[in-house]
Amino acid sequence: MTRWFTAPLLLAGLLATLVATPGGGRAEAAPAAFVHPGVLVSRGQLDFTREKVTAGAQPWKNAFDQMKASRYASLTRVPKPRAVVECGSYSNPDYGCTDEREDALAAYTLSLAWYVTRDSRYAEKAIEIMDAWSGVITDHTNSNAPLQTGWAGSSWPRAAEIIRYTYTGWPQARVDRFKAMLRTVYLPEVANGSQSNGNWELSMTEAALGIAVFLEDRAAYDKAVATFRGRVPAYIYLASDGALPKAAPGSGLDTRDELVRYWQGQTTFVDGLTQETCRDLTHTGYGLSAISHIAETGRIQGQDLYPEVADRLRHALGLQAKYELGEPVPSWLCGGTLKDHLGPVTEVGFNALNGRMGYAMTNTQKYTEAARPAGTNNLFVAWETLTHAGNSR
Repeated sequence: MTRWFTAPLLLAGLLATLVATPGGGRAEAAPAAFVHPGVLVSRGQLDFTREKVTAGAQPWKNAFDQMKASRYASLTRVPKPRAVVECGSYSNPDYGCTDEREDALAAYTLSLAWYVTRDSRYAEKAIEIMDAWSGVITDHTNSNAPLQTGWAGSSWPRAAEIIRYTYTGWPQARVDRFKAMLRTVYLPEVANGSQSNGNWELSMTEAALGIAVFLEDRAAYDKAVATFRGRVPAYIYLASDGALPKAAPGSGLDTRDELVRYWQGQTTFVDGLTQETCRDLTHTGYGLSAISHIAETGRIQGQDLYPEVADRLRHALGLQAKYELGEPVPSWLCGGTLKDHLGPVTEVGFNALNGRMGYAMTNTQKYTEAARPAGTNNLFVAWETLTHAGNSR
């Protein structure tokens, strides 16, 4: 039987509209009352998505069909929880790493499928997966533990927010157990950030912020925003920074040589260059995606972070997109060679900066539209054409 909240969610949707309007003023701290669902996607955005898919409008219908056909939307999925997830560098060894990330993505995918279709089987499967993990996992270990926790910890609260606040079939005791899992297993691993490559800290901060929203933990929320505000200027360069990029707070990068090494040996800095551009575009995409996700969640919660990062983010998306579109890489940039590809990571930032804020973003627009419908990177990015293309809510 389909279970659906009515009046309480209408009130929540109205509140989301009132507090999440771009340009409504800068909020310096966590909201007095958190907006739910409010991690990456709001109720208004979910309604927009459902309306477009139901009407058969493009690109949303194709995006939904792609999602529904994926393994993450399977109603026969069997979750594979384990007590200790051990992840070494590049997930080697992989003791539960892939299983955890994919189950978390599946829970989010199923929650979206539930919202669009109102088929309670999707909600029940999402609950089954979340309950399976919350009843078993106790720790993440080995060198990639912080990043693994950040990736899975970004997807879990997105799913939990949608199910908890739009479906009545998740027993309160299991909701509380899931909250306990996030608070004791995930949040301590990601809350204090990282001095590794910037995509680590940004992904960990995304997880910390989403978890804080679901837990309604104002202190954890404020801490995540503070980390974000310190890291973004140290991840994306602007000429206004001076001759050298900014150093992340606490990084200990005090000299030019240290900064150049940290920026993969790059010595010429231009607007939109990232700390990992010369490493490869895939890791760069992780960082840019996490920045967009954090800003999007903040906006929903009434703390619009986009104006603070707009110039950096739009230049970064545009610079990387330009070379993804085939422009020759100059010799001064990463020795004339860029590795790998961004992946499906531009929809959220492009929608916010171009669609809501009105920035012209020619390269990013071409790249984004050519890649539609954006799928998943199988880590923590999923179905963003469906949820964010042209979505001004």
